[in-house]
Amino acid sequence: MLVLGLDEAGRGAVLGPLVVGAFLVNDADLERLRATGVTDSKLLSAARREALLEPLAAIGRWAIEAIQPAQIDEGNLNTLEEDAFVRLILSLRPDRVIIDAPCNPRGIPAFCKRLLSRLDYTPGLLVEPKADLNHHPCGAASVFAKVHRDQALRALGAAERIGSGYPSDPVTRAWIQGFLSRGEALPDSVRRRWGTIGALQQQSLFG
Repeated sequence: MLVLGLDEAGRGAVLGPLVVGAFLVNDADLERLRATGVTDSKLLSAARREALLEPLAAIGRWAIEAIQPAQIDEGNLNTLEEDAFVRLILSLRPDRVIIDAPCNPRGIPAFCKRLLSRLDYTPGLLVEPKADLNHHPCGAASVFAKVHRDQALRALGAAERIGSGYPSDPVTRAWIQGFLSRGEALPDSVRRRWGTIGALQQQSLFG
């Protein structure tokens, strides 16, 4: 039986892509997967995440979809993420799918119904909070998603200059504020519709 884990990185960021990761593994190899020590990528250092890529790729098949800031600005984040889930499931065609819940637990039944209605077959489906911590295929998916997102951010500039890309990060806020204060256009890497941008624009006008 083929098991697919799905998870994302960068959902709440103001900078950089939302990356959806997928990891497909035969259930006969789940013990090998567990033995790698893979877990929720947030609990692993950047060096450890990158060190896991090769052993994980030797056990299963991985894929990612990067949703860029312009797509997020023009669309609906929930719909875009759901679209990515559908494409990855249809491409990899697992027997069972495990997804780290992208919504409030109360919304999971509706999410599952909507997702299954868009597939041309019916895999087993488990959607739950902290699936990346509790299910190793989801943990592996989260690692590939996080590493790809980190690489995308590094391409924008040194971490000391741009920060983590999240609105709570003062380094990220200061980097964006610099463009606004100078009257320069925001880079394409910024999600312009985020509330953070409106607040920083107000600071630039009245701060």
